[in-house]
Amino acid sequence: MLKQVMVGAVMLALAQQAAGKEDVDAAVPFVLGTVTVIGQREQGQVEQQVGTQVSRAEMRRFNRDNVGDALNLLSGVSLSTNARNEKTVAIRGFDARQVPLYIDGIPVYVPYDGYVDFNRFTTSDLAAIQVAKGFSSVAYGANTLGGAINLVSRKPTALMEGDALVGFGSGSERQVSANVGTNQGLWYLQAGVSYIDSDGFPLSSDFHPTATEDGGMRNNAYRKDHKVSFKVGLTPDGAHAGDEYALSYYKQHGEKGQPPSTNPVGARYWQWPYWNKESVYLVSQTRLGRQERLKLRLYHDSYDNEITSFTNGSYSTIKTSGQGSVSGGRSIYNDRTKGGAVELESFRLAGHSLRFVASYKADEHQELDARGVRTTWYKDAMWTLGAEDSIALNAATELSLGASRNALRPDTVYSAGNAYTLPENQSATDLQAGLFYKTGLESRVYATVARKSRLPTLKDRYSQRLGTYIENPALRAEEAMNYELGYQATVRGLALDAALFYSDVKDKIQSVANVAGVRAQMRNAGRAHISGAELGVRGSVGAWLEVGGNYTYTEMKNVSDRAMRLTDVPRHKLTAHAVLHAARQVDVVAIAEANSGRWVSNTLELGGFTTVNLKAVYRPLPALSLEAGVANLGDRNYALADGFPGAGRTWLANAQYQF
Repeated sequence: MLKQVMVGAVMLALAQQAAGKEDVDAAVPFVLGTVTVIGQREQGQVEQQVGTQVSRAEMRRFNRDNVGDALNLLSGVSLSTNARNEKTVAIRGFDARQVPLYIDGIPVYVPYDGYVDFNRFTTSDLAAIQVAKGFSSVAYGANTLGGAINLVSRKPTALMEGDALVGFGSGSERQVSANVGTNQGLWYLQAGVSYIDSDGFPLSSDFHPTATEDGGMRNNAYRKDHKVSFKVGLTPDGAHAGDEYALSYYKQHGEKGQPPSTNPVGARYWQWPYWNKESVYLVSQTRLGRQERLKLRLYHDSYDNEITSFTNGSYSTIKTSGQGSVSGGRSIYNDRTKGGAVELESFRLAGHSLRFVASYKADEHQELDARGVRTTWYKDAMWTLGAEDSIALNAATELSLGASRNALRPDTVYSAGNAYTLPENQSATDLQAGLFYKTGLESRVYATVARKSRLPTLKDRYSQRLGTYIENPALRAEEAMNYELGYQATVRGLALDAALFYSDVKDKIQSVANVAGVRAQMRNAGRAHISGAELGVRGSVGAWLEVGGNYTYTEMKNVSDRAMRLTDVPRHKLTAHAVLHAARQVDVVAIAEANSGRWVSNTLELGGFTTVNLKAVYRPLPALSLEAGVANLGDRNYALADGFPGAGRTWLANAQYQF
């Protein structure tokens, strides 16, 4: 692995994610759906403040069809797999509960446990993905302990525009997507539909069969993901006047099998007959004279899913009790979230960009058994009041300050057979400051510090995890002090960035064993130190070659118990790519990723790995592209979690048309 990292470091000297040239894969972001720290003085200006972004062009160039794979292009991001074989993401060592997911600034993470299966969120209708690390806007609301991830939808700019894609791949994968939009000046319309259906994926030829996995095609790895999105917007005074009102609707339907662990001891034979999510939200902006503007977000989100447990790999007999079963053989979740946020931005004071935020979020979680009887019912409410100010100290120096107060108010606690009492309200305060100095026309240095918090989820407080845990309604908020020093510049056409980061996490919510007999409990028992560095370069070598790459070093220490390891994040991660414009109509795209070994338990470290993806793109017409490629070209046998090997060598073939 060391040799691989050193080779990658040489590549890094040449590259980081290329600033792709304008092409048919570009998409204009929905500006009202972006979230930034500094107030935007001009409509359409989207300045990234200590964050990173994946563009639509990069998602298409590297065939990142789901959000997890798209995020993996960025520095500071590592992928893993949890016990339910869901794709999870860590940002500088913080997991998805601590770095929540949003769509156009609207929270869409699962209310019960805060987690997200990033495989389920497709990218065909996105314009960009924003990632804030450590230092994030108070406009996101509560629980941004390690940052935030925001999926930004599209906004049409032409009288008629759109694209369509048809693709095929290994495992009998079929995918179709289409997007269409129109902007009529006073109003606009954007709509999209996507469909992905796969029977599974092939394992590496180096995989050794076990009692629960015979090799070849991965057992029970089928998936179906369908999504429809729709947005209608009104700009009553024209596209550039500033007032805008947009109503959006999303509906996702998923079905999936959960491949059993290749370790027979931990194998679960589960299937998900449905994984459905539906969202409707209103986002608006109204100018209040020349110096103020009011932003409003209102939303309702529903999440329904079912897990069915079976006795063995034939998936014919439902398992109703014992290890590997769910309640009565079927576990049904019905979750609902509703809420809103009001933002007042003011530029009245010279040199100041002020923002005041008030937000409310109500979560409801219900569980039903195999007979449809409600066994669990929890309701929470979350309030946030916050303010931030960006102060221009002089032409080159800017100071950003922010503060918020987050309050958690339990509303309903019911669990059949358990005499729970309603816990007390609790709150947490977030504070942050950043100093930014322009050292030149295209360069700056910055330093940020942020005290962030995460209030405990419903699952943290109440889940008994199939009888192996006892509840703890008195859990408190986790807290983190996040520090960062950074440099960003463009030098002779090369975009450079570097960052050093350090986080001190206290009152970390983690499992404590044998609290009541053999049963465990979630407690505020942990303290962790997370430190590291990120490096990146991107640019072009002449007109015929683009190169890019990034490197992340992450050190995680369990200060409260040095004998217990923090898991699932590699110490070293490197990505590097090259795009060769071999001919006027032909591109060749190569991307490599190297991960060092990672600890997945206190005693088991998975080996490091390197994968290479290669594809060719042919454009017989300016608006039509045909592509074919191979992922994991070397057929490397690797895993992100114990018992869940990744795909071996796979192929793809796509055709895309844009108008």
